[in-house]
Amino acid sequence: MGQKVHPIGFRVGISRKWDSIWYADKDNYASWLHEDIKIRKHLKKELKEAGISQIEIARKCYEEIYITIFAAKPGMIHSSGAKDRLKRIKNSMKKITDRDVRINTTEIPKQEKDAQLVAEGIAGQLVKRVSFRRAMKRAIQQAQRAGVGGIKVSCAGRLGGADMSRTEWFRE
Repeated sequence: MGQKVHPIGFRVGISRKWDSIWYADKDNYASWLHEDIKIRKHLKKELKEAGISQIEIARKCYEEIYITIFAAKPGMIHSSGAKDRLKRIKNSMKKITDRDVRINTTEIPKQEKDAQLVAEGIAGQLVKRVSFRRAMKRAIQQAQRAGVGGIKVSCAGRLGGADMSRTEWFRE
């Protein structure tokens, strides 16, 4: 088995910020960490059609939690038809955390440049039974048109319904 460094842990503090911005003493650390995990899981589930790439959670004081959602389609979160959805999400967050929650959204200008969104796009196409090679090559072409310097895409599993699992990858 190869020993690989986690890509996010390798970059934190150099070219990437922490996803959770807070400091806790020994008594609160575990509970806040589990709260963050529940918040991220709940928001990803509730807003899956908005194309969420990253969720940043900041606790500047004990009473409030500031959540910044980086989404490809922030209109799905803040549109006029989704006002009740945002209230429902805030109420469910209040049940999870017992604190006031402030939600801010940031638009991702080029979805094709975001690795998380590219991966979710390929996964969505695979669910719709599109050929895995076609989905991967289309994602590479779109990313290159958007101006990405390089891209590597890998799919693994029982590709094409084969009995043996394998891994196929492309890079440009």
